[in-house]
Amino acid sequence: MVEVLLADFAEHLSKERGCSAHTVRAYLGDLTALFTHLQRVDGPAPAEVTLRDLRTWLANQHAAGADRSTVQRHAASVRTFFAWAARTGRVPSDPARGLRSPKVDRRLPPTLEVDHARRLLDGLAAQAEAAEDPQQRAGSLRDSAILEVLYSTGIRVSELCGLDLSDQDAERQLLRVLGKGGKQRVVPLGAPARRSLDAWLAVRGLLAAPAAEGAVFVGDRGGRIDPRVVRRIVHRSLARIPEAPDLGPHGLRHAMATHLLEGGADLRSVQELLGHSSLATTQLYTHVTTERLRKAYQQAHPRA
Repeated sequence: MVEVLLADFAEHLSKERGCSAHTVRAYLGDLTALFTHLQRVDGPAPAEVTLRDLRTWLANQHAAGADRSTVQRHAASVRTFFAWAARTGRVPSDPARGLRSPKVDRRLPPTLEVDHARRLLDGLAAQAEAAEDPQQRAGSLRDSAILEVLYSTGIRVSELCGLDLSDQDAERQLLRVLGKGGKQRVVPLGAPARRSLDAWLAVRGLLAAPAAEGAVFVGDRGGRIDPRVVRRIVHRSLARIPEAPDLGPHGLRHAMATHLLEGGADLRSVQELLGHSSLATTQLYTHVTTERLRKAYQQAHPRA
């Protein structure tokens, strides 16, 4: 019964809501944890789950040391699942309707200083220029283009890995991106990123295999690059910059948004560039820039 329910829910998420495979796995993992818990304590079947059962499960997680963000995510997964199950008649009512989750402290995400970003990108370009072996040079040009595109556009790592050659508008320096929920948007590409991308595409054939098809970025084995590989490239590249924080691709997305707002961009434009469905998500970056201004004021003003 549970297996059939979860399989139907996974199909709903992927086909009707357009969720990515990663998102579907996350939902199923949370729900599997719930039903495993209920089975272990001889709890009710899915159709008989009560609000009290769900609250007890979340409370047990919290008591076991799970942080608030994890408990909040589990609660969100459960609410989504039971709302769907009740709407489609798979359970008689929605027990999660009144389920609340703990508030999560909105921590300011670490970000790169502009100087860090400049040294990072200039250093990668110099490394690619100095490489003598053609294969090594191709790999360096790819890495340089990856970081330039991530920082220039603020796209997600999954969006970068999904880029196809046909997604470029080289004349207008634009990229067409397929984001969350299958939503498309167009993002501008800065001139340095465009030059770096062109340099990589000129040697892409040295690494690309037939399995890559039309992928812009390929891995060392020649197929479409994997997000895990991109994360390793970003972490490795940032480790070479003294005093730079250890960030992944999402850190470059934070940096891009923060630097845009500090440069005077309006919040709505940044929301559109990042592909946020809610302005509240983008507003986090205003807290980042405000905090940085506060620190600068305290350090510089004689009567701060």
